[in-house]
Amino acid sequence: MELEGKIKLIEETKSFGSNGFQKRVFVLVTDHDKDYPQHIQLEFHKDKCQLLDKFKVGQEVRVGININGREWTDPKGNVKHFNSIVAWFMKDLKDDNNSTASKQKEEVADDLPF
Repeated sequence: MELEGKIKLIEETKSFGSNGFQKRVFVLVTDHDKDYPQHIQLEFHKDKCQLLDKFKVGQEVRVGININGREWTDPKGNVKHFNSIVAWFMKDLKDDNNSTASKQKEEVADDLPF
């Protein structure tokens, strides 16, 4: 699944637990509904955290995501469920649009009979 939007916030990478699990949170604002923009918190894990280094707040991007869910039982025996949206790639939309335009121009040129 993919999302498109503008980066609103990029946090620093944080480490958790004794094994040093790394997570980096960012917020993407989608505007597919102009009246109700969505502020979606996403996260990169482990070695993917560094992918955010080449992006900045305000940049329009396309993000590949997976939705993960897990179950946890507290000490009293109550079961709780948590979801997280984990990103696995990110692309600058400006670069993506330029490469699409170039491909379209090439395809038109290839169709000419002479």
